[in-house]
Amino acid sequence: MVSVRNWISVLLSMEPSGWRSQLLAACILTIITLSCPITEGANILVVPVDGSHWINMRILIEGLKLHGHSITVVHSSEAWYTKERSDLYRSIVVQMQKCLGKNETEKVIQRYLQNKLAALNNGLMPWVFVQQEHEKWSAMYSHHACAREFTIAIFNTEGVLRQLEDAKFDLLLTDPAFGTGPILAYYLKLPLVYNVRWFISGEAHFLSAPSPPSYIPIIGSQFTDKMSFLQRTLNVILNLFQLSASRFIIQPIYNELCHQYLGPDTDIETILLRADVWLMRVDFIFEFPRPTMPNIVYIGGFQCKPSKPLAAEFEEFVQSSGEHGIIVMSLGTIISSLPLHITMKIAEAFAQVPQKVIWRHDGKIPPNVGNNTLLAKWIPQNDLLGHPKTRAFITHGGTNGVYEAIYHGVPVVGIPLLYDQFDNLLRLETRGAAKVINVAAMQPIDLLQALHEVINNTSYRDNMQKLSALHRDQPDSPMERAIFWIEYVARHKGAAHLRSESYRLPWYAYYCVDVMIFLLSLVLMVTVLTVLLLNRLCTIARKKKQKIQ
Repeated sequence: MVSVRNWISVLLSMEPSGWRSQLLAACILTIITLSCPITEGANILVVPVDGSHWINMRILIEGLKLHGHSITVVHSSEAWYTKERSDLYRSIVVQMQKCLGKNETEKVIQRYLQNKLAALNNGLMPWVFVQQEHEKWSAMYSHHACAREFTIAIFNTEGVLRQLEDAKFDLLLTDPAFGTGPILAYYLKLPLVYNVRWFISGEAHFLSAPSPPSYIPIIGSQFTDKMSFLQRTLNVILNLFQLSASRFIIQPIYNELCHQYLGPDTDIETILLRADVWLMRVDFIFEFPRPTMPNIVYIGGFQCKPSKPLAAEFEEFVQSSGEHGIIVMSLGTIISSLPLHITMKIAEAFAQVPQKVIWRHDGKIPPNVGNNTLLAKWIPQNDLLGHPKTRAFITHGGTNGVYEAIYHGVPVVGIPLLYDQFDNLLRLETRGAAKVINVAAMQPIDLLQALHEVINNTSYRDNMQKLSALHRDQPDSPMERAIFWIEYVARHKGAAHLRSESYRLPWYAYYCVDVMIFLLSLVLMVTVLTVLLLNRLCTIARKKKQKIQ
């Protein structure tokens, strides 16, 4: 039998004229078509989370669209970033009254940031910690209350549920930072896939996989996987605190919805755990090693991609830096700017470095900005990090920015501000790829010294380049992996064989508390019976001895 390679050789040897050239083209087209796997497009319902989470979801939607899948996105009429995009997906817009608007949310975050900066400057006293936790959980409660209103609007708005039921979706893709998506998937009886880093009140691993507090640091602890006795004690306390806060503050919001729309025997924790596949935005070159589950697929850095040429205004500025190169600074999407007294310190430090600086800044311009600094409300961050003249990246430690820095091998100066940013930068610092500074107590000289060390001490770039090489050395890209598993769930109408049955167990059965009580009861019974038997034998022996005497 003649192989495909031989056929191609024969065809290429023919004179490319007339019918032969047409035959050649037709055969090559046929061979290419037969060699490409045919995938039937799935009908996918997406329930996203707004804000920075939408950036990740939109990138995944773009990948699914390129693979021929049909996407429908359910979002609120009051969404900040999630808007109608007929070229990318079909929108089902749920009309609802404004809950927490963008301005209100930014004010809450700014207030929390001010208190956090004060705590970083003065030290974290117990009462300050309690105040911060109260503010954090109050803000979380407000956001989840908005998610509750969105869920109610979906179920109560005439026509929305009918549209969703009539569409005959193959699966539901959602971010479980809020409970709307999982609740809707359960109601519609759809296979469920998560694009996840956080669930409703914490890091997703703590809900989905065994997480021993002896070596798994909880997010917010700022511990590594090598903890002292005191750190392990604090880690256990923080775990219990987060579990209690989730159980008594956040879960009741959704349990009410579950009982109303899904049935009296349902609860949000069980609904969350029934997902078929968890696409976890984590890579273990960055995360500490930990136990995992077969339905957790790691796609950390899936949003990263090769850099593209810069726009003329940025390229001209970058090229003007000469041999010194550039420094890139960005604080992400949540914090547009820092207080003016801090930005003035940063500007003073930047004015003294030999590099050019591109600073994403959307606030009051500090009056002491140097001639070497370009301020912009938006920057092509990925393209700048991939530019050969980039020497360092100053970041708040958001997950997207950290993975882009790893992907492009750019060392980091970290100024963490909120939430998981402290832990993210700690993970880079322990790997020798970042220098972290306290922005609240920072003086210009501190930032100057940190930049000098990260840029001129080659170990930082070398360590980041090693992380980059490890991150890229995979049999398939994180995006390809994510697409495959979404298609896998669609093809097989779920992946229940990968899902642990632990989510069906009550807590006392999961931790075998009932078994331990049973075994302890047996030991106690045997011990008591043995003591009674020995006592009886001793009594009989004494009586016999008395009779003999």
